[in-house]
Amino acid sequence: MQAYKDGQKKFANGEYELAIKGFQKAAEANYEPVQTNFLIAESYRLSNRFKESVPYYKKAIEGGITDPNAQYQYAYALKTTGAYEEASNQFSAYAKAANTPLNLQERALREVEILRIANLLRTEKMQVELKDIPLNTAGSEFSPAIVGNELVFSSSKKEKVYKNNGQPMLGLYKVTLAEDAGATQGNPVLFSGDIFAPDANEGSPAFSPDGKTLVFARGNTGKKKGTADVDLYLSRNVNGQWTAPAILPVNDSLAWDGSPAFSRDGKTLYFASNRAGGAGGIDLYRTNMDASGRFSKPVNMGRDINTSGDDMFPYVAEDGKLYFASDGHPGLGKLDLFSATRSQGVISIENLGIPFNSPQDDFGIAFLKGRKAGFFSSNREGGKGDDDIYYFAAPEEPDSTEIARNNDPNDPMNPKNPNYINGKPKKVRYFLAGNVLTNTETPAPLDSAIVHILADTADVQISQLPSNTEGKFGKQPVEEGKSYVLLVERKGYITRREPFSMDGKSIPPIFLTKELTDTTYNVTVKLDKLELNKTFVLENIYYDLDKYNIRSDAAIELDKLVQILKDNPTMKIELSSHTDARATDAYNMTLSQNRAESAVSYLNSRGIDADRMVAKGYGERELIVPNAKTEEEHQRNRRTEFTILSY
Repeated sequence: MQAYKDGQKKFANGEYELAIKGFQKAAEANYEPVQTNFLIAESYRLSNRFKESVPYYKKAIEGGITDPNAQYQYAYALKTTGAYEEASNQFSAYAKAANTPLNLQERALREVEILRIANLLRTEKMQVELKDIPLNTAGSEFSPAIVGNELVFSSSKKEKVYKNNGQPMLGLYKVTLAEDAGATQGNPVLFSGDIFAPDANEGSPAFSPDGKTLVFARGNTGKKKGTADVDLYLSRNVNGQWTAPAILPVNDSLAWDGSPAFSRDGKTLYFASNRAGGAGGIDLYRTNMDASGRFSKPVNMGRDINTSGDDMFPYVAEDGKLYFASDGHPGLGKLDLFSATRSQGVISIENLGIPFNSPQDDFGIAFLKGRKAGFFSSNREGGKGDDDIYYFAAPEEPDSTEIARNNDPNDPMNPKNPNYINGKPKKVRYFLAGNVLTNTETPAPLDSAIVHILADTADVQISQLPSNTEGKFGKQPVEEGKSYVLLVERKGYITRREPFSMDGKSIPPIFLTKELTDTTYNVTVKLDKLELNKTFVLENIYYDLDKYNIRSDAAIELDKLVQILKDNPTMKIELSSHTDARATDAYNMTLSQNRAESAVSYLNSRGIDADRMVAKGYGERELIVPNAKTEEEHQRNRRTEFTILSY
């Protein structure tokens, strides 16, 4: 059906609003109903409309969708609607499913634990009055910044429509604050004609303390596919005029860079990015800026703050406390507002609770000077549009030491402080243990295996643990944020490496109920028997059509074979290449031989002796699917394998 094909093209281009229209036409015609409902749900999710995705995920799952991530995303969408019990049930069922990827299984189980303590997160940490303000519209208003007596913010008011979510594109606008800061004077107007690109989204303004330097995010022009087309720009106010925005050198051309913030002295710029090397999705970074406007190399702000989820929208208050939004720390919904405080070298993360946080997105906080009042953004129920800006103000506190203590979240004696019990800091000791099994249809325990625990970065052995008669080994102390490799060897079996990372596995203090908690993570390692003529398929070794050069994605997979051969130095192999049956037999034989020789040459270039390998092309002579019709069946026939010749 053409509408479905059009929807797929728009979906691939990130034009989710247009994709939804195509898929909905297909749904009305009952065309591929399961996949169509799933793609509608994904389109809503990827354009940050989780609530709208819920009924479509439900239909897709009830229809038997095979995508392993559908149930996880459905559970997350349920969480954003406040349906915590059903969300917990879905996360739990997803974690128990046989085909669940390990990293998402861990995140799902973590979400079950978070939902278990939702009532603790719903406590009111700061008594504030909350109200929306007149500038909100049916569109999107968010990321308020206070400069002088003006509120500058992002708003979807441009003429051009953003194909991702169907809203007008974002620009920077301003409105004058009244003496009563919770009110505004007049209607919002364009912030500056010098900072206006009609065909791009512009948002998240951040001003230096003197108000003379502006950093903001601009992108989604369509020149690059996906989120990589968002970068940070800088403009300066010279004699009342804002200069033409200049792109910052701290941007990563392959990443999304946004939500900037200045430190109180204006010498440090904080921002969010999903560049490679982070803790997970979007991480917080900082860079120093000197007097001449040069920036230092951005530094990741570490695993205490950054999680395997998204951590973004930083803001530094007058007292130096860092506020930010995250969906990786324990929260009530998608993005929650958090504060980070450093005390005696320890960083404490606190969920701001209600009314700041809700099951939806809550982010982009900014305080008025000298007051416990300010603004933040949310797309919670009851607003005027997508994202809205809310004003908050706390009543004056009585001058009482005891009341001050009970309201100081950093006081160790404050019973609401999640990091302490009876004034003593909560601590966790982490351990690694596991099982060694045979990699067979019915796995059996393997005794007498030696498990070498290596430091991932240096390949240096930390400890050596044997497996017992039940195949169990451990326990080995491990540290938060660090990565390890388990090198497992046993006579008669192929030595194998299994990575293990502590990233995202730290237990937040709010989960802890005693001063010292021990927790053990278990890893299962399956070993293959070392047998002559045993063949293994190398997954994801792909070649461009009619070519045999090693692509970068194939190199990643071949490097795994390099490691296997280095860990098993007596093993000699035949490396074979197979084609599908869509060309002549002679052509396929030549192509497959060239591909096999190319792979062997690559292994040789990575330090494997040539006399340990034989290249063999089989063309189409050993098809797994003899009469392949679908592309998936052809792909199964196009494979690369290695067979053990001797050891």
